[in-house]
Amino acid sequence: MFVGERMSHPVITVSPETPINDALAMFKKEHIRRAPVVKDGKLLGIVSERDLLNASPSPVTTLSIWEMNYLISKVTVKQVMTKKVKTVDVDTPIEEAARIMADSKIGGLPVVRDGAVVGMITETDLFKVFLELMGAREKATRVTILIEDKPGQLAKVTKAIADAGGNFISFGQFTGPELGTRVVTFKVAGMKKEAVNKALQDLVKKFWDIRQS
Repeated sequence: MFVGERMSHPVITVSPETPINDALAMFKKEHIRRAPVVKDGKLLGIVSERDLLNASPSPVTTLSIWEMNYLISKVTVKQVMTKKVKTVDVDTPIEEAARIMADSKIGGLPVVRDGAVVGMITETDLFKVFLELMGAREKATRVTILIEDKPGQLAKVTKAIADAGGNFISFGQFTGPELGTRVVTFKVAGMKKEAVNKALQDLVKKFWDIRQS
């Protein structure tokens, strides 16, 4: 799965000369929290809702309302935007985009194709991917087990479920709490809790959870 398949598009951009109040109004109308700053097709930066709000005057200011409005009308996006922008290509694997966002502690990345901004990939887009990967919207038996981290162990688990008539809806594995272990979480249709327990009881180190979900 690549970023281009999951990005939000067409992309909503903002001009560097846009007054911050106008940008905030656009963010509210379009229900977005960040936007690339583009001029003549060139990416100049990125601005977030937080950047725009932080540029607003303090509520304890001694300025009059007219003075505040005048000063704010003079502040534009280019004065508050982030100029050093991390981007990803449309062909970037989705997990690589997630790693960049997590490591950089940012909520979204402009997506480019041949140097042009064509979309945005955001934390909300990644949440939707996670929901699909974990089968969150499908009814089935959800299982979490602890297994040994050694070659062939996952194959034994999947074969045991298939042989018992189960059909995998989702499957994920994670680092175990101890060296040499893996936590495996999956959802399977066609099997009740008792059948899953029976099929895997000789293969797992521990059943952490089995439930109808």
